[in-house]
Amino acid sequence: MTTEPRTLIEAIRYFADPDVALQTMVELRWPDGVHCPTCGRTDPRFIATRRMWECKERHPRKQFSAKVGTIFEDSPIDLGKWFAAIWMVANCKNGISSYEMHRALGVTQKTAWFMDHRIRLAMKTGSFLKMSGEIEADETFIGGLAKNMHKHEKTRKIKGTGGSGKEAVLGIVERGDENGKSRIKASHIPNVRRITLQTAVRDTVEPGSHLYTDALRSYLGLGDAYTHETIHHAVAFVDGNVHTNSVENFWSLLKRTLKGTYVSVDPAHLDAYLDEQVFRFYERGYNDSARFRKVASSVAGRRLTYAELTGKNGPTSKPN
Repeated sequence: MTTEPRTLIEAIRYFADPDVALQTMVELRWPDGVHCPTCGRTDPRFIATRRMWECKERHPRKQFSAKVGTIFEDSPIDLGKWFAAIWMVANCKNGISSYEMHRALGVTQKTAWFMDHRIRLAMKTGSFLKMSGEIEADETFIGGLAKNMHKHEKTRKIKGTGGSGKEAVLGIVERGDENGKSRIKASHIPNVRRITLQTAVRDTVEPGSHLYTDALRSYLGLGDAYTHETIHHAVAFVDGNVHTNSVENFWSLLKRTLKGTYVSVDPAHLDAYLDEQVFRFYERGYNDSARFRKVASSVAGRRLTYAELTGKNGPTSKPN
């Protein structure tokens, strides 16, 4: 195969050749030529027998591979399997669990869970320009349904009504127009109190924008900086241009992924799952190959160790 893969099976076959996988990694990471990750020198010597480079400067770690300084660092998994994993995570609309990945790639479930999280780190949006124009803001709660919990689990977690025992998430959408598609920022927040929601909105949205929210009282007071209109969902879901349907659509996609694929998500890792869903929302207009290249080109400078992921006392949740 000489052309780039377009499907998962083509990608698996394409990247099974270690030379092709390495060349792809070099093109994505160093489009202007390989340079030493320690000193930046641009003329390292390639050691073909080891598929590594050696810097001509005298310093520690003169020899380096394409994995150094990326989410792949210190991983014994070959690039071909890593690229197959990236392809699946980037393109499976409802996500792919570590159990599915471990069966598909022939790695342990624990390894697959760690790979999943490292790939989510590469999907994380970097700098975020403030939103403007027509903006929707809405909050939701993430957590298991009380009716599905064991009696003892329900007693421990559910202490009230509504969002009790669940994690709050805030979504802010900048509506698209003929010149561009909509953007979203989703974040795990400690609560839905006024100070929390309004601080997040003011930090994200340019003053003077047109803001649409539901009738939650926590949003009252934003009229000093925005043209703020509300929709009362007990009465209607749309009133002309006043609605939160864009962000509600994102919640639908997110919850379908969390409930249908990941089943149970520990609060400590919730932001990582939000990053994954936000990435697919942003890249929804592109094909599978483009989404893959977008993630694979963002692996450098983002390293995640197992100790950092799980904490000093072991895993913070059951991998899923």
